[in-house]
Amino acid sequence: MAVTVGDKLPGATFLKLGAEGPESVHLGPKLAGRKVVIFAVPGAYTGVCTTAHVPSFIRTKDAFAAKGVDEIICIAVNDPFVMKAWGEVTGADAAGLTMLSDAESAFTTAIGMDFNAPAAGLINRSMRYAMLVEDGVVKILHKEEAPGTCEASAGEGLLAAM
Repeated sequence: MAVTVGDKLPGATFLKLGAEGPESVHLGPKLAGRKVVIFAVPGAYTGVCTTAHVPSFIRTKDAFAAKGVDEIICIAVNDPFVMKAWGEVTGADAAGLTMLSDAESAFTTAIGMDFNAPAAGLINRSMRYAMLVEDGVVKILHKEEAPGTCEASAGEGLLAAM
């Protein structure tokens, strides 16, 4: 069953590329007592994800901070090496967005946001969504109906709902 507003997010472990290689990042401490935006994309380096979704959160980062958001996290079902490189190429790293790898799709599947599009080469990927989470509880959730659209889940769309 897909996550909905009012749900507490499950514990999860993501990966990020650190100086010594892949490092585990536990979601619980990132959310405890904090206001966090989490957005997910079907795939790093894919069209809309690169040209619209990530840039929308780079553009709106300061406006989210002004509303008390402590961190903006981008999640994709890709490996941590790809997420690191993609964060550098898009400017997400320089802007201060946190790029996390859900390499096994464990979190994505646990919250019911997984999908498959074999014709596009996307297997066990994440739906496109954005959510505001306060102390681990989903307060706002915007999910796109089609993976190729980025409107409600864009930074501007989530910001307008706050």
